[in-house]
Amino acid sequence: MRTLLLTMSTMAAIALSATETLVVDVHSHFTTDGYLELVKKHNAQMDELYPIPEWSPKALHDFMGQAGIGTTVLTSTAPQPHFGDDAESVSICRAMNDEIAALATASQGRILWCATLPLPSVTEAIAEAKRTLGTLGAAGVKLPTNARGLYLGAPELDPLMEALHKLKAVVILHPHRPEPFNSKLAERLPLAMYEYTAETTRALARLFARNVPARYPDIRFVVPHAGAFLSLALPRMKAVHPIVRAKGLADEIDWDANMKSLWFDLAGSANAESIRKLLEITTADHILYGSDFPYAPANALAANLFRFRAELEADPQLQPMAEGILGGNALRLFNIEKEQAAAIPQNPAGEMLTRIAELEIFPQYLQEYLAAASTVGAESVAKEPGVICIFPMQRKETPNLIRIVEIYRDEAAYKFHLNTPHFKKYKEGTLHMVKSLDLVPMNPLDAPNMNKIFRKQP
Repeated sequence: MRTLLLTMSTMAAIALSATETLVVDVHSHFTTDGYLELVKKHNAQMDELYPIPEWSPKALHDFMGQAGIGTTVLTSTAPQPHFGDDAESVSICRAMNDEIAALATASQGRILWCATLPLPSVTEAIAEAKRTLGTLGAAGVKLPTNARGLYLGAPELDPLMEALHKLKAVVILHPHRPEPFNSKLAERLPLAMYEYTAETTRALARLFARNVPARYPDIRFVVPHAGAFLSLALPRMKAVHPIVRAKGLADEIDWDANMKSLWFDLAGSANAESIRKLLEITTADHILYGSDFPYAPANALAANLFRFRAELEADPQLQPMAEGILGGNALRLFNIEKEQAAAIPQNPAGEMLTRIAELEIFPQYLQEYLAAASTVGAESVAKEPGVICIFPMQRKETPNLIRIVEIYRDEAAYKFHLNTPHFKKYKEGTLHMVKSLDLVPMNPLDAPNMNKIFRKQP
């Protein structure tokens, strides 16, 4: 059972040749076959006490299509690909970077990537940073909070920071399992629930303690997961610092200069509450959207993004910040021209799916059906970027005969739509009202231009 209906006021929200708000996802992960083979070789599949999620370029493109994401920034997953052999780590990092660079090139701007560095080998990490940022087209580098126990902020990493400063690099931070680690701490409490946030905050505190962001101001650090505990920890750190400084236990810290270089993604915390906490320590132009794909199901992540966009639009305080948080801030961070980003194809996962739904409604249920269908139609167009057009028509002589033109961004968007809560509620509530239903697949006569003809307003 499948049909939708829109009121005329909802149809006004569907526009031809209008531009959607661009969404840039700065927190998305990838794996490669070579990386997975290396992890398996060292029996490290559960090093992070959580299975490495399945990933593929197709799964990524399908998710981007479902969620309406224009550009994604990819970083590698944990664990760090270094198992005691520098040469082995250099080899796999180069292979990973080369492979993801080729994928990004083929995407025509829809995929950006951050280099994986063979830390804790600092010398080799500097060489790979220069290669990937200088000649391979990397948008930045990914740094783990610690690489086999070598923590951010350690003096040994100063040469790498100096190199990244000279390269004016974007550095995306990501928590890894703390080292040393007592596995009993994670019994029934996976790392993602607590230790990762503590690990991220710890890494930031160590960076501040040695004024790393302040000393290397041309590095722009992206802090994951809405800053972890930083909004809570920062006031205490500032309060305690003069006391321990007076005892000779800490150096001077330039808090403002350190904070100036930090940006914050909302992966796992894309909601108004997290934004308000971040606004206590940063400005709206330093807040970025992130999904954390594929660490949660694509359908759930897409639904979360739809909810988040609606929440931003409905909040008078946050609505003016919405365009920047969803994508504009990331364009500026990565120096992407808006016109270039807007030219990204709107249909990444495949050709648009078009069909006509032909329904006959039992006359006694007609008004009830129209009300239910109007509601679900409005929700679908408003919440799902993949629902491009739903255009209902009634036969003049027999108004209980309804024809609906449906256009979806692609097959993945259509499949996602069928599993949304609003469609399932509609389906269950109207099944008894429909006397007959025929879904008629259609072949567009001008398929190459459909993306230009049918686009949605935000």
